[in-house]
Amino acid sequence: MRSSRTPRVYLAGFDVFRSDAIEHGRYLKALCEAHGLEGLYPFDNEVVQGLPPQETAALICNANITMIRSCDAVLANLNVFRGAEPDSGTAFEVGMAVALGKPVWAYFEDLGSLREQIEHDAAGFDAQGFQVEDFHLPKNLMLACTWAGSSETAEGAIEALARYLVSALAT
Repeated sequence: MRSSRTPRVYLAGFDVFRSDAIEHGRYLKALCEAHGLEGLYPFDNEVVQGLPPQETAALICNANITMIRSCDAVLANLNVFRGAEPDSGTAFEVGMAVALGKPVWAYFEDLGSLREQIEHDAAGFDAQGFQVEDFHLPKNLMLACTWAGSSETAEGAIEALARYLVSALAT
């Protein structure tokens, strides 16, 4: 990261599926700005209208990847989505950021460890017969062991990420 410019943060999460997705993105970007960050929201990308669905999907995917590459960090909404786990697209974006060496700050409601969140039998297996990992982590170890930090809210996460990035720039 260069200290001569405002750190850029990709705002990852299933927020793009909200009924108020555009307004929520503006809110997150305003929070970033208030803490000295430039928030980049997936809806900042231009999407050509009228393309076949698969072409639109590829365009969105490539634009988001380009946006992640251009950022200094990723802020990820890892709240549960359509089940017990975070959004799979967000998990991909976190993995990509980690692979690129970019810090990730996660936020999610504290629901305890995975063992506390997912119903399981005495041997630790869920209703489908899969073992529920028991590492005392709130998310899958591949997420929890790679983020720079986590917070319970977007507001707290943006503030903490800004402090983290300032500290990283100072070293």
